[in-house]
Amino acid sequence: MWDEPYLETCCRAALHRLTLVGAIGRPEGLADQPCLLRLQGMALAVRRGDARFVATSAGVARHARDILRRPAA
Repeated sequence: MWDEPYLETCCRAALHRLTLVGAIGRPEGLADQPCLLRLQGMALAVRRGDARFVATSAGVARHARDILRRPAA
């Protein structure tokens, strides 16, 4: 049964960008900030103290499954 919230295309793209930048993170104030805030609300991203968003382990797993289409480990 599907029990996870749907990710809009824009939020999927924002999650992909988060995984591409890795530990560097994405700064606040960019065009995708509304999606980054949604991802944060879903515990797929977190805003660090330096005002940069990074993917959480749940975000990395969701990216692998939904975007890269890799089976869960």
